[in-house]
Amino acid sequence: MLTLADPLLLDIPLAGVDEPFVDLAGFLSCWQVDLSRSQISSRSRHFLKARRAVAERLQHAAGLLPNGLRLYIKEAYRPLARQRRSFDEHLARLRALKPDLDDIARFQQASLYVAPPEVAPHPTGAAVDVTLMDPAGYELDLGCPFNADSEESDGACYTQHPHLSETARANRAILIQTMQAAGFVNYPSEWWHWSYGDRYWAAVTQAPQALYRAVEENELDTMETTQ
Repeated sequence: MLTLADPLLLDIPLAGVDEPFVDLAGFLSCWQVDLSRSQISSRSRHFLKARRAVAERLQHAAGLLPNGLRLYIKEAYRPLARQRRSFDEHLARLRALKPDLDDIARFQQASLYVAPPEVAPHPTGAAVDVTLMDPAGYELDLGCPFNADSEESDGACYTQHPHLSETARANRAILIQTMQAAGFVNYPSEWWHWSYGDRYWAAVTQAPQALYRAVEENELDTMETTQ
């Protein structure tokens, strides 16, 4: 499994495409957004912003969903400072939980759940964390709670986890098929995490370069956001 700890990702060149960000909360009504931020650590006012091409692919994905289902978007942009802090916090947690791991193994395990800042998709505007909602406004069962790590979920956070209920397996298959059809790639240890245009996407699709660079929050403060 290709992980975000793989050093080959740092060798992938960046095209530096200067593409505007879109506010997913106001872009279209074909999905729902979670304004509560109850399941994410970011408190950035930009947390629902993504690159325009990402928003357009989400629009395509939303149109492929069956039976009145809707995408439910939890997070898109994440500040680099928050990404660094989250990665360091997860390393510290692993150090306490698994003191026998050496530094390399600890870094690799941390990268299964929190991306190293140097290759993280969220700060580039390329990634979205998304689940599914039914016509009545309830989140579907996808096998484990959004943002649950491997220890909390007993491995069910892995996209291809073999021991899911029939309902969760069917719902997860809908999300996978829909997002892949729209051009996104998934990070295999997080069923909710999908991206387009970042270094991980480039590695999986064998694109010659990644499209987007990371953007600091103060830079995004001054960038024009399109609708």
